[in-house]
Amino acid sequence: MFAIFRNLFSKKEEETQEDPMKKFLVVGLGNIGPKYHNTRHNIGFKILDALAKEENLTFETEKLGDLTTYKYKGRTILLLKPNTYMNLSGKAVRYWLTKEKIAIENLLVITDDINLPFGTIRLKAKGSAGGHNGLKDIEAQLNTSKYCRYRFGVGAEFSKGRQVDYVLGEWNSEEEAAMPERLDKSIALIKSFAGAGLANTMNTFNGK
Repeated sequence: MFAIFRNLFSKKEEETQEDPMKKFLVVGLGNIGPKYHNTRHNIGFKILDALAKEENLTFETEKLGDLTTYKYKGRTILLLKPNTYMNLSGKAVRYWLTKEKIAIENLLVITDDINLPFGTIRLKAKGSAGGHNGLKDIEAQLNTSKYCRYRFGVGAEFSKGRQVDYVLGEWNSEEEAAMPERLDKSIALIKSFAGAGLANTMNTFNGK
């Protein structure tokens, strides 16, 4: 009799356990604090905030960042905004990947890229940090550059020696006007990454 109950409970546990390949971590990179809120370097935060607003999600402050969970087509997507500041982003990424037992291939990092014109979408399965301190730290913490990253082009309209001022500067009026459409496209990209996979998402969104 006890064996029967044990088997019933074990089957129930198996049924309620989530398929680890249906769990995703999407990390938007940025710096915390009001003075950074609308800067180019904070596009990762901006995209996740837009998704949270559209889906009526609320971020809660957890260890090493603000976190919310989004359920989409049978997938569980954790949205993370690290509160470690940009240069230490990897610590938060590694912690939540480990804690939630999420496969590294289900990690997507959203970051700004000065090597791409404003609003350009570039999704890649791996790559170099390209001088980006947030990506450098993630690579160091994970000990690999083989993780998916969505680079959002912010352009390079700055004079020599003014790169930091530029990425920590706010969007101009033309960029602000174009931003809603770019945010909608970015939200669709995140959903596609979790629902349709990397290859399909790259084919659909890269260069669009």
